[in-house]
Amino acid sequence: MLVAFSVAPSGTGRNDGSVHDAVAAAVRIVRESGLPNRTDSMFTTIEGDWDEVFDVVRRATEAVGEYGSRVSLVLKADIRPGYVGELEAKLDRLETAMEGLDSGA
Repeated sequence: MLVAFSVAPSGTGRNDGSVHDAVAAAVRIVRESGLPNRTDSMFTTIEGDWDEVFDVVRRATEAVGEYGSRVSLVLKADIRPGYVGELEAKLDRLETAMEGLDSGA
């Protein structure tokens, strides 16, 4: 499964509203998990089985909770039993499709 999630604290007491320290704590947990992952400006996507992915999301959310009085979690999952390596494979299929469009196929 692939899970894309965004987690952020509120009630941080910071005047600038920045949450980068909290997000860094969450991303560190994801990266240390050893699961395939990718972080962009909006979401972190992680790949693995149900139990291991949601354990990482839970721990990342708990880490963010240390930075504020509330935590917001947004999550989207692509559950496709029997498929692995989809973090890269989905992008590869997209690029192949784009090449087909560019060549007029």
